[in-house]
Amino acid sequence: MPNIKNFEHSFNEDFQYSHNNPYHDRLEKFSSFVLRDLEPEKLKGKWNQECFKNDSLLNVEIGTGYGHFMKEFCTDHPNENFIGMDYRFKRSFNLAKQLNDLSVKNFRYIRAKAERIDFLFSQAEVDKLYYFFPDPWPKTRHLKKRLFKQPFLSHLKKVMKPTGTVYIKTDHDQYYEWMLNHLELNSELFNIEANSNDIHKSENPSFDLLKKYQTKFEKIFLSKGKNINGIILTCK
Repeated sequence: MPNIKNFEHSFNEDFQYSHNNPYHDRLEKFSSFVLRDLEPEKLKGKWNQECFKNDSLLNVEIGTGYGHFMKEFCTDHPNENFIGMDYRFKRSFNLAKQLNDLSVKNFRYIRAKAERIDFLFSQAEVDKLYYFFPDPWPKTRHLKKRLFKQPFLSHLKKVMKPTGTVYIKTDHDQYYEWMLNHLELNSELFNIEANSNDIHKSENPSFDLLKKYQTKFEKIFLSKGKNINGIILTCK
């Protein structure tokens, strides 16, 4: 069963990662572009200046998963900076092996918790953030594990530039409604520029990016006729 107390403590300044997983050490092989645990927090407010050494747009993906979106986006946008984030060990290692072979080098990958976003990025540092197919934690006893609520929403608003955009996709209809509800409860933070319970049937051009980049599992969902929900946010 998920540790709810540990999840909530992840937002605190004194949080420390603890693990005993061999893939943590194996990830060190890719230290030129992979940062683990608290390592990326040292670059808060300095990602472009010290890491990428340019002033390009900074893209961040929460829950990079198997990296389908990250790899395609980085290849298509070589002049933009990209930070992929995930917490799974083996999956992170397998993705790092693939990222190592990419011809472009405009990215970093961080094995870290999304709850730490306020410690990973400074105020108004992120241009675009992508949150695709998060774990919906569908069981009632696990709802507290859902990321998309306070305090995460306040932290997300803080790190986004005033002109920034947040892109969201989920195949889980109930989580989609949950996110819209929490956006309404925290309506002072974001504008909902567009939302749809079936982006691939929507004619709104705002969803073009979400339609263009499809993950492996998204393609499977679509082949079975499953709808894909989408939300696009801008900062107030």
